[in-house]
Amino acid sequence: MLSEERRRAILELLQQDGRVLVRELARQFRTSLITIRKDLEFLHHQGQLERTHGGALPTKTGALKDSSLEEKERLHRQEKLRIAAAAAQMIGKGQVIILDSGTTTTAIARACRHFEKLTIITNATNIAAELAHTAVDVILTGGVLRRNSFSLVGPLAEESLRKLSADLLFLAVDGFDVRYGLTTPNLQEARVNRAMAESARRTVVVCDSSKFGRRSLSLILPTSAVHETITDRNIPKHDLKALREADVEVTLV
Repeated sequence: MLSEERRRAILELLQQDGRVLVRELARQFRTSLITIRKDLEFLHHQGQLERTHGGALPTKTGALKDSSLEEKERLHRQEKLRIAAAAAQMIGKGQVIILDSGTTTTAIARACRHFEKLTIITNATNIAAELAHTAVDVILTGGVLRRNSFSLVGPLAEESLRKLSADLLFLAVDGFDVRYGLTTPNLQEARVNRAMAESARRTVVVCDSSKFGRRSLSLILPTSAVHETITDRNIPKHDLKALREADVEVTLV
């Protein structure tokens, strides 16, 4: 069994039983205690479980966790910078781009500061502020402010997006279960993200590898609605294979 397959199985057991023990896992997977401990440490650092003495427990917050932008900013910084650089290279002169709220899309906005002929549509007030003193044309949706994400949501945001058309949507997500789809903890944010996808000719998911195999509260889109994904090289091999089998282009950075 590949390490990615074993870790996925560990998470499934954790969800089913509510806890896992190192010795039991070692017996079940016929591997060493050291290997299982390394697996649990890896999953702990990715935020997928809580490491305990002798085993692991589910994360305390689960699918309802709606972290602030400040909390997310501290995680996987280098991966996000590489993803942002790859996304910026996809953008052509004169195009219209949609950026949803998030730390990865904020990094993309920063990577676009040098563009002279570019229009960016966003529901993120912090992204608009990042581009305020550049030559980039910014269209900010209306809506109600979500303070922990600096994003605008609600009917005003959704309606304004339906009246616009874009070349590319760069969509950051909290969870990407390839069998299920893209998810976010906030129901209103999910509705705005769907409106963004409807307005764009092409949807590109931008997320670091820690987001794979995770589900949050609200479904945004099924995997079949994704055209391309930009992620780092630590993506589990079975997820990479599943994306390619689903005809999703994958860029690894």
